[in-house]
Amino acid sequence: MTRYRPGSLGLLFSLVASCASAPPPAPLPQHAPVAVVAPPPPVAPVPPVAKRGDHLETLHGIARQDEYYWLRNKDTPEVLDYLNAENAYTEASTKASEPLQKALYDEMLARIKQTDLSVPSRHDGYFSYARTVEGQQYAIYCRKSVKGATADDRTGATATAPEEVMLDLNEMGKGQKFIELGAIEMSDDARHLAYTVDLTGFRQYTLHIKDLTTGVVATESVPRVDSIAWAADGKSIFYVVEEEIAKRPFRLYRHVLGTDVAKDALVYEEKDERFNLGVERTRSRAYILVAAASHTTSEVRYLRADHPEEALRLIEPRVQDREYEVDHRGDSFYIVTNYPVVEGGPKARNNRLVAAPVKSPGRAHWKELIAHREDVMLERIDLFNDWMVVSERADALPRLRVIPLGKEGSPVDIQLPEALHAVFPDANREFKTNWFRFHYESLITPDSVFDYDLHTHQLTLLKREEVLGGYDPANYVTERVHATASDGTQIPISIVRKKDLPAGAPHPMLLYAYGSYGISIPLTFDSNRVSLLDRGVVYGLAHIRGGGDLGKRWHDEGRMISKMNTFTDFMACAEELIKSGVTSSDRLVIEGGSAGGLLMGAVTNLRPDLWKAVVAEVPFVDVINSMLDETLPETVSEFEEWGNPKKKPEYDAMIAYSPYDNIAKKAYPSILVMTSYNDSQVMYWEPAKYVARLRAQKTDSNPLYLKINMEPAGHGGQSGRYDQLHQDAFVMAFMLGQLGIGK
Repeated sequence: MTRYRPGSLGLLFSLVASCASAPPPAPLPQHAPVAVVAPPPPVAPVPPVAKRGDHLETLHGIARQDEYYWLRNKDTPEVLDYLNAENAYTEASTKASEPLQKALYDEMLARIKQTDLSVPSRHDGYFSYARTVEGQQYAIYCRKSVKGATADDRTGATATAPEEVMLDLNEMGKGQKFIELGAIEMSDDARHLAYTVDLTGFRQYTLHIKDLTTGVVATESVPRVDSIAWAADGKSIFYVVEEEIAKRPFRLYRHVLGTDVAKDALVYEEKDERFNLGVERTRSRAYILVAAASHTTSEVRYLRADHPEEALRLIEPRVQDREYEVDHRGDSFYIVTNYPVVEGGPKARNNRLVAAPVKSPGRAHWKELIAHREDVMLERIDLFNDWMVVSERADALPRLRVIPLGKEGSPVDIQLPEALHAVFPDANREFKTNWFRFHYESLITPDSVFDYDLHTHQLTLLKREEVLGGYDPANYVTERVHATASDGTQIPISIVRKKDLPAGAPHPMLLYAYGSYGISIPLTFDSNRVSLLDRGVVYGLAHIRGGGDLGKRWHDEGRMISKMNTFTDFMACAEELIKSGVTSSDRLVIEGGSAGGLLMGAVTNLRPDLWKAVVAEVPFVDVINSMLDETLPETVSEFEEWGNPKKKPEYDAMIAYSPYDNIAKKAYPSILVMTSYNDSQVMYWEPAKYVARLRAQKTDSNPLYLKINMEPAGHGGQSGRYDQLHQDAFVMAFMLGQLGIGK
């Protein structure tokens, strides 16, 4: 959208024309004074105004007007014109921050070791790893043969074989504006590599198979593949495809190398729209597992990996609100489940662990190994030939417990160095091993890869992410505080700040949260965050209900008709931080993405006075309209997280917080909304409609910006690592500008 204004090029051209056609002016008197006219002040950019349409819907006798419904008409000229106008307005309005953006980009880049190598892992006769090269956007996936390496070499330090490049995303992405790797699995004979790639950002991946001995990628490919698993013969591969529009993984096929994919055998189809299908191979390599899961219910089928043509068998039929996950060792399946010990007995909402014979794995034969605990969430298990590592969560922190199997010994907790931390098991592909590899980090400690000796309990640090430029974790401190929610519940808040921040005055602060799907946001390190901390900004992570930080109860109390707790918890956290003097409302920026963007929209409507600025990334803000549209990806499956608005009690709960539906004529804080035109999880029109309505309703003069990636980009933004840095620098410059920090 182009606007002309007085004082622009149009006026200049008219002056030039008039001077050319008019008679020459009389000569000025000698030594006459010449008036100096100051240039006019710059004119502020004018925000675009979206046209208002007429789209009325009635539900439960309640009429709702959606005047910006027309923004759903993707690829039409009027939609593209409006979105491009929003981008142009944002760019013009933030032009003054470009020096700060560049400074931030340069310092964030300077902290990164651009040419780097992941810790190689040993399996199937090779050391596999990924590496990056300075100046290249994407990772390169490689392997080296273990031939010549010592038997105890776990990282390839003694390997002398030449490197083999399996996938170079930089080469594969040439001519593409987006490329993202999905699944990647090597066949048992290490000859073939199956992998999936997305070239659009829509998170629909195409399956390819590469012969690693010849380097040839087979002409056979399959679109919309979600998960994959090789059979033991090295030529049969199972894959799950998505529905084209709804994007629900629903059909399992078996493909044999060299055959026509159009004739692949359909092994199983999941017809319940609430359920997604997934396939995987057990670490023992003995079984293929096929799981069908909704947000509250699951069931698992299996077949022998060395008999890929046999029929699937069922572990236990699905029962509403009952979940279980399966792994294998020896003659038993190990099952993490929320089934009670006896039907009608106490619920096992935080899960318990049972074992069952492979020959008769149904619930009647389950034997309990770990009982349910009210204060500990059993999240997953990693099974090995002689060991089991249990991932648990308590007090909003993860922990790892090692349990010997088939031998004497007591469970041992892996001792971690900091009170506030994050820990993630690595792939650990070898089944017969005495080592367990995991990643450890914290808000101040960079990603660290450890090997843990399951016999001696000794920890060996293999690699810690290098942060260049003199970063010293001793210059920062972390702490855990609590806020009291409206119902008395204690909500944890994790905080990191510069150690030498002066006391006695509120500090600028960024408060982040997610709060949905039972997901726990880990306390990970981010070298980009150092740019905020070193400028005196305090960073906080609110562990609000709706997430899973304190187990399934925490999730249950922030979903469905209890969703409002998520928002009141977050507001309580902000109020506590202000009350305790950590920050103040005029120095507080809040941030969240996707479902966390819903959080941002809801709390901004509820308490616009509580924050100086808001950053909402790919925000799910049009809750009612999206949950009524069952043609959108994931809508039906998410009825069990948000509710179904066709049911009046659930509609009432959702309409109370839906950000788009609760925008009102009042003052709002400064707001930056980020999204992608090709996002498949939160469609671009949600944030676009939200901004259009907010701009029409708000009564203040605070900035409201929409920045939308029109080039191929997805739910996580752009795919290249340097592109992502530019995006981060833009967001951070907005935050700092709102906090009055201009350098």
